[in-house]
Amino acid sequence: MAGIIELDNVSFTAEGNLIVRNFTYSFEEGKTTAIVGPSGSGKSTVLKLAAGILVPTEGEVRFRGNDILAMNRQENLDFRREASMVFQDAALWANQNLDQILDLPLFTHFPEMPVPERKKRINEVLGQVGYRRALNMRPSALSMGEQKLIAFARALLCRPKLLFLDEWTESLDDAAANRAAQIVRRHRQEGNSVIFVSHDFRFVKGLADYLVMIVGGAFSSVYSHAQIENDEDLANRIESGITS
Repeated sequence: MAGIIELDNVSFTAEGNLIVRNFTYSFEEGKTTAIVGPSGSGKSTVLKLAAGILVPTEGEVRFRGNDILAMNRQENLDFRREASMVFQDAALWANQNLDQILDLPLFTHFPEMPVPERKKRINEVLGQVGYRRALNMRPSALSMGEQKLIAFARALLCRPKLLFLDEWTESLDDAAANRAAQIVRRHRQEGNSVIFVSHDFRFVKGLADYLVMIVGGAFSSVYSHAQIENDEDLANRIESGITS
C-alpha cells in the first residue's frame, strides 16, 4: 500500500544542534509502526516532524503525497482532522478546563455539530479511555496519568484516520495502558494508521506491524512484525534499555 506519511531526506536542527539527519521513510497506510531508538536519538522529533508539528530544516514531509508545508488553510484543516497526536507530556491548555479542551477539536472541525451531540461524543470517548472524574477542572488538578487520558480522548474525538502517539502509555497504570492499547488495536483493525514512539517492548511486540530503528537522528533499520516477534536479540536490546 502507498505511504500515508512520507519523510523525504528530512533533517532538523534546533539551537545549532542537528537532531534528525537525512531521514527517509514511508509509513504504510493502514499499518501500525513503532519508532524506537536510544535515548536522545530523535524519536519524538521524527514523530513531530511526521505530524507536521515541527518544520524540517531540510527535506519534505508528505501526507498522502501532498507536502504538508504547501497545504492551504482548508487542506491543513482536513489534515488536522484526519491526523491526531498524543504528546508525551499531554500538552493540555493550562488556562482552560477539561470540558473546553475537549470541546475545541469538535467545535473547530465540526462547527455545525450541535452542542448536545458534541457533549455526547466527548462522554463516549471518555468512557473508552476510562476517565471518570469531572470536567470542570483545569489540567493542573489532575495527575500526569489522568492528563494523559484526557490527551488520548482529545486525539480520538474527531475519529482520525491516523494517530501519532508519543510515549502514550507512560504515566498510566497497567489497566489504563492496556485499555489504551486495546483502543489502538481496534483503530488498526478498522483500517486506520498508527505511528507511535514507545520504550515498552510489550506494546511494540503486541501492536506493531513494523518497527523503525533510529540511531543518532538517522534511519537505521526496519523490522517486520514477524521479525519483532522472533528476534530475541532485538527484544533484549529494547528491554535492556539500549534502544529505550
